[in-house]
Amino acid sequence: MRLTEEQQHTLRAAVDRIIPPDDYPGAWQGGVGDYLARQFESDLRPMLDDYCAGLSALEAESVARFQQTFVLLSEEEQDTMLRHIEAGEVLTAWNVTPRLFFNLLVNTTAEGFYSNPEQGGNRKGVSWAMTGFEEPLQ
Repeated sequence: MRLTEEQQHTLRAAVDRIIPPDDYPGAWQGGVGDYLARQFESDLRPMLDDYCAGLSALEAESVARFQQTFVLLSEEEQDTMLRHIEAGEVLTAWNVTPRLFFNLLVNTTAEGFYSNPEQGGNRKGVSWAMTGFEEPLQ
């Protein structure tokens, strides 16, 4: 199983709310999507079904709560959606526990953004520059 195009768009919007762009790139531009694509082919493969189910449920929940998809919500509405999911306060049926999905989303976003660029994320060491971390010598 792979992410559908809609799930990919939802994922992009969600990770950019977890680590939003400011003076530095947000999660997606910082390489989280590349990191996850790589990890879904290896270490995260066992979690791919939960990820897909969670992204689809997030879309259904957005439509139930705001009458539009997550991608089309305002940033404030997206944040509200994510807070409800974190708290387990959902209106629709989920095939994965909402809190489990939220934690998976947050943890893998952080992994991708702050990891060694060799893992596929942290494009051009952007998070290291943001935090003042000096790149290790090769």
